[in-house]
Amino acid sequence: MTKERLYLYDTTLRDGQQTQGVQFSTAEKVQITQALDSLGIDYIEGGWPGANPTDSAFFDEVPKTRSMLTAFGMTKRSGRSAANDDVLAAVLNAGTGAVCLVGKSHDYHVTEALGIPLEENTDNVAASMAHIVGQDREALYDAEHFFDGYKDNPEYAISVCKAALEAGARWIVLCDTNGGALPSEVGRIVSEVITAGIPGDRLGIHTHNDTEQAVACSLAAVDAGARQIQGTLNGLGERCGNANLTALIPTLLLKEPYASTFEIGVSHEALAELTRISRMLDDILNRVPSKQAAYVGASAFAHKAGLHASAILKDPSTYEHVDPSVVGNARIIPMSNQAGQSNLRKRLADAGMSVEKGDPALGRILERIKMREGEGYSYDTAQASFELLAREELGQLPRFFEVKRYKVTVERRKNKYNKMVSLSEAVVVVKVDGEKKLSVSESMDDTGSDRGPVNALAKALAKDLGQYSAALSDMKLVDFKVRITQGGTEAVTRVIIDSEDGQGRHWSTVGVSANIVDASFEALLDAIQWKLIRDVAG
Repeated sequence: MTKERLYLYDTTLRDGQQTQGVQFSTAEKVQITQALDSLGIDYIEGGWPGANPTDSAFFDEVPKTRSMLTAFGMTKRSGRSAANDDVLAAVLNAGTGAVCLVGKSHDYHVTEALGIPLEENTDNVAASMAHIVGQDREALYDAEHFFDGYKDNPEYAISVCKAALEAGARWIVLCDTNGGALPSEVGRIVSEVITAGIPGDRLGIHTHNDTEQAVACSLAAVDAGARQIQGTLNGLGERCGNANLTALIPTLLLKEPYASTFEIGVSHEALAELTRISRMLDDILNRVPSKQAAYVGASAFAHKAGLHASAILKDPSTYEHVDPSVVGNARIIPMSNQAGQSNLRKRLADAGMSVEKGDPALGRILERIKMREGEGYSYDTAQASFELLAREELGQLPRFFEVKRYKVTVERRKNKYNKMVSLSEAVVVVKVDGEKKLSVSESMDDTGSDRGPVNALAKALAKDLGQYSAALSDMKLVDFKVRITQGGTEAVTRVIIDSEDGQGRHWSTVGVSANIVDASFEALLDAIQWKLIRDVAG
């Protein structure tokens, strides 16, 4: 059976940049463009030329792509021709193969926001589309507030879209701008639009996630006949975000009836890079990836309950809807006080420790985990600390060095510019290879910024560990999370440290204490210990 072509349109660089707190540099926009292009996205919307310096600079530096690079703007303003509208001219001057213009389709917005007659707005839309086509560009019309406009005045909403289509627009994109439409509404309205004379293979869908249903609304539009989906990586976007392409793409490729019905530009080989690209974007944004994200989240294939893990060992399909490797993710069997021996043996095997069923050490490990979680520890995410605990119970934990003492001081003072600054200094004494070594380090980085007491401790600890220092040269701390929790009868501090190294390995460790620095140091010691086991003892 011949599959229908379904087109993917990414607006991460424009609509995604409207996320609160997000502002891409030109270099970052180029990096994201290259990732989207390698994935196989059909259209990449680079931004609004002329709206800000970064977007304008991007179109000057954008690399050559197989994807259709698209510039975004608005339809011409009243009182001037399309050829004499300087805002529209700036969009066309970007030189992209496609141009997407947003225009009003809700009568209320035309009369109240623009303050012009309905017919004049329709003429502006049609003239803008015709001007783009006349410049040999592919034209897209984003029908802003379409679904709200259709509910209020369906005749006018459709008439504007028809005018854009008749003027030569390749795509008429129906936008749920306020994000309030439900999937059943979207499906019904898209069907009625097609019945009214706008072909489905000329219709796109652009949804927002204000009711947590942007993906469902996009799929409802496809079910009804739309053949282009607009969205963003990781669901970035204004307010609650846009339709999440990292959820839509694998659904379209792996789930029926979409997998058998449609062909998209993303191949199964490229799909295996989806998790990496999703996390690359979070790295650019300097934020921790959502563990619960569908398909690509760290917890998407995590099996905590003992019953689940036992079944997973026999057949992964019992509790997994797809193989995690097809989206570049991995299965995790976390350790917790809910764990059973099936969980435990699988997790130990993954860490390179083979333990026979019924070994008394398994019971000791489980009891120790339950006891320590009662004290405030959590091994759900701190997999590396769990491994060290298990190795200790199994008698397989090497002792590379011993910390004899440490001290951290924090000073607040004025610098030479008469500005108050803070500075941390750490002193660590270790015994390694039978010799005591004292190391001192400050928290100041190369830019003169204070990185805090934990950074000072990490630098001091790694500074002189004898034969082991070289193995730690490519290790760095990438995230630091603090939680005040209840351990026993007193509140304690739990610290989770995420680390990575030059080999691309990521691992997490946990420390617990009434003192935040002490908890941090415990997690830091575990992180170093895990690294040395991999690179020295292993």
